[in-house]
Amino acid sequence: MANILVVDDELGIRDLLSEILNDEGHNVEVAENAAQARAARLRERPDLVLLDIWMPDTDGVTLLKEWSSTGALTMPVIMMSGHATIDTAVEATKIGALAFLEKPITLQKLLKAVEQGLTRSAAPVPASLFMASTSLKVVDVGFINLPLVAQTFDGPLQIQQSFMLDKPLRESRDEFEKAYFEYHLANENGSMTRVAEKTGLERTHLYRKLKQLGVDLSRSKKTGA
Repeated sequence: MANILVVDDELGIRDLLSEILNDEGHNVEVAENAAQARAARLRERPDLVLLDIWMPDTDGVTLLKEWSSTGALTMPVIMMSGHATIDTAVEATKIGALAFLEKPITLQKLLKAVEQGLTRSAAPVPASLFMASTSLKVVDVGFINLPLVAQTFDGPLQIQQSFMLDKPLRESRDEFEKAYFEYHLANENGSMTRVAEKTGLERTHLYRKLKQLGVDLSRSKKTGA
């Protein structure tokens, strides 16, 4: 049995996660924003935090940075979001998040992430990381799941990217290609030259493809690649 803090501005998500985790025998405290999460963290250090990224007052990544910079990141934190990009997930794990779960979160993925979080060190530290491998597998009816395996000092960390299959082929393909290129941009620190080499595309074609897919190129422009 563990003390778990669930931080999410959506009441339905808080209630659902609380019900599931309570059924598993855990004590669950909820917070709907960063202010309540800070207060809960001060009252009693949780054994694990499930932290939503997009919140109205302070987003989850900013709160994670705050805990990390002040020495308050003494518990495993699993980030959650339904809209975050791979870059956001990588940023969170660099700061010190243990894992990233994409909404809608399936029961199996939730329980597996919580189990892994509770068995890991209670004091995760920020670590530079690199992408080690990718693979594809169907995990739920109507979804295809892309696990991106990142290596940290504490061991491998998995970032999940899911795609809806119940839509036109072109839309599904564009979503996959966008995630594919975002992954390589994050992996190569925004270097367009290295991404072109990795993906086998000419730079001109690569730029055109990224613009067509709506991939944010600001990161690569800052690197001067």
